[in-house]
Amino acid sequence: MPIVVDIDVMLARRKMPVGVLAERIGITPANLAVLKNGRAKAVRFTTLEALCEVLDCQPGDLLRWEPDDDGGQGSAGTAETAAREW
Repeated sequence: MPIVVDIDVMLARRKMPVGVLAERIGITPANLAVLKNGRAKAVRFTTLEALCEVLDCQPGDLLRWEPDDDGGQGSAGTAETAAREW
């Protein structure tokens, strides 16, 4: 997955347990685990906003993009290819 979630990094910097973060942002520890382990398919902006507020950071501190082995093409190909297929 080209989007990498770095919640663990911010938790370590803030010396905050996962359970405390989950409680403060209003989601279950299980759902936070899905997000921080990169298994989530989507993130609500409200959740991202709560994460940033509690961890005192920017979205870019929590999420970063890394290209796939196929040079970032992914299964959809380039944006140009996707636009042509549309």
